[in-house]
Amino acid sequence: QLQLVESGGGLVQPGGSLTLSCAASGSMFSIYTMTWYRQAPGKQRELVASVTTDGGTNYADSVKGRFAISRDNAKRTVYLQMNSLKPEDTAVYYCKGQSPAMGGYWGQGTQVTVSS
Repeated sequence: QLQLVESGGGLVQPGGSLTLSCAASGSMFSIYTMTWYRQAPGKQRELVASVTTDGGTNYADSVKGRFAISRDNAKRTVYLQMNSLKPEDTAVYYCKGQSPAMGGYWGQGTQVTVSS
């Protein structure tokens, strides 16, 4: 199993920046594709960004050029650097680890609020 704990959320003004972290424990972190999702009130959970086991990345169109996902396998952590934040980025952000052999595991989420 993989246990995931997100941190780094909070309140930030429009145009500001935040870095989210997702720390993993348990199973072999490096074999998992790691993905950040978010869910705003009244909306479905959506994919924000993902990073594969070999470092390939993918982003939602709404965050391209503003967000950057990265992973540090030695620290068993995935990061989401968020710049130029907008009110519409307000959501609970979740990380997920997915492996064909081991299945998928979710963290508990961290709240990001973008407001003046």
